[in-house]
Amino acid sequence: MKLSELLAGHDHEVLLGDTKTRITGGACFDAHRVSSGSLFIAVPGHREGGLELVGPALARGAVAVLVDRAVPDAVWASADGVCVVRVADTRKAAAVVTSRYYGEPGRAMDMVAVTGTNGKTSVSYMVESLLRIAEGARVGVIGTAGSRIGDELIPMPRSVLTTPESPDFQYLLGCMRDREVSTVVLEATSMGLLNHRIDRAFLDVGIFTNLTQDHLDDHGTMENYRDAKLRLFQGLCRRAVVNADDPVGAGIRAMMPGPGAVSTYALDTEADYRATDLSMNALGTRFTLHHAGRKYPAAIPVPGRFSVSNALAAVAACHLLGHDLTGLVTALDRMPAVPGRFERFETPRGTSVIVDYAHSPDSLDKVLTAIRDFATGRVVTVFGCGGDRDVTKRAKMGEIAGAHSDLCVLTSDNPRNEDPEAILDQIAPGLAVVGTRFERFADRREAIAFALDAAGPGDIVLVAGRGSEPYQTVGEQLLPFSDMATARELAAAQP
Repeated sequence: MKLSELLAGHDHEVLLGDTKTRITGGACFDAHRVSSGSLFIAVPGHREGGLELVGPALARGAVAVLVDRAVPDAVWASADGVCVVRVADTRKAAAVVTSRYYGEPGRAMDMVAVTGTNGKTSVSYMVESLLRIAEGARVGVIGTAGSRIGDELIPMPRSVLTTPESPDFQYLLGCMRDREVSTVVLEATSMGLLNHRIDRAFLDVGIFTNLTQDHLDDHGTMENYRDAKLRLFQGLCRRAVVNADDPVGAGIRAMMPGPGAVSTYALDTEADYRATDLSMNALGTRFTLHHAGRKYPAAIPVPGRFSVSNALAAVAACHLLGHDLTGLVTALDRMPAVPGRFERFETPRGTSVIVDYAHSPDSLDKVLTAIRDFATGRVVTVFGCGGDRDVTKRAKMGEIAGAHSDLCVLTSDNPRNEDPEAILDQIAPGLAVVGTRFERFADRREAIAFALDAAGPGDIVLVAGRGSEPYQTVGEQLLPFSDMATARELAAAQP
């Protein structure tokens, strides 16, 4: 397509060349991924892009560049024939340009986005599972565990984010449309929303799960974090599914005042989709789902109130898309386990092992509360906190883990560029508040091994914080490490 067609209607200023230039190699922020015929979008502060990498992008074959500020003339010395266009905000323009380049693929499919501090991955998997089980639908998923259609992963660079940058996001939507996907469900992170990554997705349903402390390293305050999440409901989606049990959810109706624009779900308050009569054991939870004056007996193969709340969100979203409610409820108890979300197995010794992504105070509290509801033996919790992230939650997580556990094992999560021992030092005061016994091993494998050896028949070992992540981030390295695979291997080797 011509650059003029991609930018039609979007304010821009031509600094160099002609917007009749044809873009044939896609668009990207990363100069090292530029190919012949590409549009390079110079996003300020982007790790592999920005104005300082315009030269390398041109050398790799970029035929056009989008900028949002003046560029030194020396940069264009070798830019013969290149079109340079200035826009007010390169991220906003990128969403428009890349959506058009791939033919606005979001318009061709049912689009569901899930935001909130906790539950995004679980709700995404549940939406996919319900549609596959109830109707045999072909569903695309974009999120923490990568991008896939059913069980088929769509190859992307390892650095692609939970909510991909708009060029990658629109590319993925194009792939899904071309492979006849009927519904796409994606995780909308706060930074993804703030940075316009899913603008022009043409979302049919936006889901809000909850808001609790997390990502203050990115946003500074809870108010900023909240506002980033709520951007999903300020013109990005046609309809909303909102957790009425969360106080932030109450404000969404005012943002979307049209009739039927907002549907609610809840366990503790009146809502359009409500669950009562919860009964749980180690294998799952039974409940009654209420909607439009009718009652539906329901069950999910996961214990915990938070799991029921996630299931309500998924059912409500699918129902709003026009799928039969009875069929969706029937499919609930046939859903497979979500990788790394309350994923469990039993060791030969008779210890139950649960691997969960819980990495915030609220999510850790919910997982451990659910475990305590059915635990008959001791609870041993292995956890840490991520480096280069919000330090204020570390002692809080220590206190929560100590309050619900008989033994805690502190270890590295993803230490990134922090000293792992220093992170553990900041968690320990929270455990001291409740006086729970704890041990510490910076090496995560050693920590899991210690916990398994300390636990016996009937006990439960929770390995929290990383879920299904296949790598541990240490410094700038991504080191292969799976909590579930490590726990299975160590358990199998026990005498």
